[in-house]
Amino acid sequence: MTGVLGLFLGGCGQRAGQAEPERTAAYAGLGELPEKLDADGTTIVVGDPEASLTVHLYEDPRCPYCEEFESTGGGPALRALTERREVKAEYTLASFLDDRMGGSGSKKAVNALRAALEEGKFAEYHAVLYENQPEEVVDGFTEAYLLELAGEVDGLRGQAFDSAVKTMKYRDFVTKSEQAYESAGEDDPRGPGTPTAVINGVRVPEGSAAVLYDQELFNQLLEEIKAQPGRWASLGL
Repeated sequence: MTGVLGLFLGGCGQRAGQAEPERTAAYAGLGELPEKLDADGTTIVVGDPEASLTVHLYEDPRCPYCEEFESTGGGPALRALTERREVKAEYTLASFLDDRMGGSGSKKAVNALRAALEEGKFAEYHAVLYENQPEEVVDGFTEAYLLELAGEVDGLRGQAFDSAVKTMKYRDFVTKSEQAYESAGEDDPRGPGTPTAVINGVRVPEGSAAVLYDQELFNQLLEEIKAQPGRWASLGL
């Protein structure tokens, strides 16, 4: 077995040391992608519905590991492939860190992301939030900060969006999305952990989660799954 996929099939999952990739404008080009709320009412879908690969992510906006994935890990590779319409990205947004760490920043950020989806700006705003994520313990996703960051996304700020952020218009979505996250926890009622990635219905094994934080390896993994989908699917058997 060769390649990244061969390491998964062989049960190897060590996190290798690497130089941190340079951060780039994560939201360049994302505005052209189709995005919608799935029929389940909690999954946010970004990308070509006909894409052969689906990457489903479980994230909490306050989670520093999610920020690492989105900014310097596999996130940039995922965005590039989504922009090329080769991969469809799905998001389940959790907010459990508010209860664990104190505060309300996760809930407010999830509500704001849902409001951005309503304006067709979810993917861009999602990238901006992670590029500007406050420290986990600070609980810095305040209404004022969320609106400030929204100003970096062309066309997002407006009466409807601003009001939705200030009034927590989508609080029911926030609750249901957290419940969907918890339901995905298999043997753990608290949820699967963040970030968790499920590719074409197969969860990246916990012991191999290091690939999520390596942009090059994550890109290589997705390319190998596209080329050999049956080998990846065998992990889920």
